[in-house]
Amino acid sequence: MSLLSLDEITLRYGGVALLDQARLEIQPRERIALVGRNGQGKSTLLQIAAGRISPDEGEVRRARDLGPIGFLPQDIPDFPSASVREVVGRQSDADSPRVERTISRLQLNPDADTSKLSVGLKRRVLLASCLAQEPRLLLLDEPTNHLDLPAIEWLEKEISGFNGAVMFVTHDRAFLERIATRIAQIDRGQLTRWDCDYPTFIERYDAKLQAESAAQARFDRRLAEEEVWIRRGIPARRTRNEGRVRALQAMRQERVERRERAGRVTGAIQEASRSGRIVLRTRGLRVERGGNLLLDGLNLTVERGDRVAILGPNGCGKTSLIRTLLGQDPPDGGELELGTNLEVAYFDQNHAQLDLDATVAESLPTAHDSVWVDDHPVHITRYLQNFLFTPDDSRKRVRSLSGGERNRLMLARVFALPSNLLVMDEPTNDLDLETLELLEERLGEYGGTLLVVSHDRTFVNRVATSTLVFEDKVREYVGGYDEWVRQRPASTSTPTKSDQPRSRATPSQDSKPRKLTFREIRELDELPAKIERLETEQTDLHETMAEPSFYQQNRNLIARATARIKELETLLESCYERWAELEELR
Repeated sequence: MSLLSLDEITLRYGGVALLDQARLEIQPRERIALVGRNGQGKSTLLQIAAGRISPDEGEVRRARDLGPIGFLPQDIPDFPSASVREVVGRQSDADSPRVERTISRLQLNPDADTSKLSVGLKRRVLLASCLAQEPRLLLLDEPTNHLDLPAIEWLEKEISGFNGAVMFVTHDRAFLERIATRIAQIDRGQLTRWDCDYPTFIERYDAKLQAESAAQARFDRRLAEEEVWIRRGIPARRTRNEGRVRALQAMRQERVERRERAGRVTGAIQEASRSGRIVLRTRGLRVERGGNLLLDGLNLTVERGDRVAILGPNGCGKTSLIRTLLGQDPPDGGELELGTNLEVAYFDQNHAQLDLDATVAESLPTAHDSVWVDDHPVHITRYLQNFLFTPDDSRKRVRSLSGGERNRLMLARVFALPSNLLVMDEPTNDLDLETLELLEERLGEYGGTLLVVSHDRTFVNRVATSTLVFEDKVREYVGGYDEWVRQRPASTSTPTKSDQPRSRATPSQDSKPRKLTFREIRELDELPAKIERLETEQTDLHETMAEPSFYQQNRNLIARATARIKELETLLESCYERWAELEELR
């Protein structure tokens, strides 16, 4: 028996159905990821399920023995000047022993003043309030927001071991892939259930979109042909053609009622002329803040084209290091040398560059009504449409924007600044999954140098060529997050804060690079042809799966094709990694 069911739920905003007869059942011990573009209604659906919003139509049914529902909101409310113990007890209405156990489990100080806690710790207090109720159903809206890597990894273990059911919204793809056993998707008001994990959902949804696009193209061609026919006039007036006229009218209505998918961000990063080969270099760099030593003895060289991700727990000094490297704050010791011909664009996670009272259009770096894109002017309104802001949106005040909209505005601002050094501090917060993927694509195309602070493991894996990690000391590793996990010292499980001085561990210079063997040379020569064969098979299979008739055949054939797609992706990834490895040796 389901714990909770949504039956024909409809909710309208401004005449448009945000949710249109949505149906969903949540079974015991299920872990459902609720996905969809920003503004599609994910948070609204969670609030309806939690009983905080009433739908216009439909019914929410809860099992009689369900008990309290644990609800974690996306936005952090203002906390009173009260202890963690008091706040958790008041919000959970749980007895003292249960409150104490939960606070201890979440590694919180029960006597700490909640009004003075960091955003990450406040989110942990909210989670403690949920768990202290010992609910059978948890509803979590962006649970990893403002959490650092150790906290996210802890949360994954906590949710994986939770005995009840969970439905959650997240932009953290690694968290999503590790936790979700089922996907519920909101797209243009429709709620669709996908009984699979997230990677499989992506494959099936892409195939569905391709089939939908092809079907709509055929419909539009047929409609255009019928419109030509009706304009000829005489045949339409004959009695025997009245049925065709009625069919045309029905087609017109169907086309009017079609809800198009929301566009995706399409902006490109504007690049300045090339910087010098050395972008920045530090020798024995020392950084202190408020009497606390954040790092000491950092020796770091960043060259043109490097993509360095900075990892570490909240409060360890990542943003302070960024500000020091940019010359915004002076170092407390050591040397900092910046390269020549640097043009810097800075994405600040706190959005300090945005004036809350300015309009969206006024927030762009231009003195006139145009932004320069690829050496030609583009009107501000048109440019903002590339970042999903309508002409009406361009006149809104920044303070009225959601977190995701402010992040998109920051992207629009940073992308418009010609740069050869792009510095981004937590750029992925509140972005939907499609915009995240677009950002990764643009950074992959960017010819300059990248310094990025992020807790998004998938993002770091896809954009970073090296990581600078705050551990017991600051160390540099080749590759992204997964490479750091493989290379880190055995005594280090996650980046942790330390009061001890930190210094960068420099790689050993004793070993010389070896040469390729004859077998490796032959393997390198054969890899391009192998990759081409795999990519051709992948393309052909995608085209086959895009046909509407594909999903009407035997389930075993569908399963084999889906499995082969995943196998091809793995093989291609392995080939590309091997190619890069051999090229590096050569």
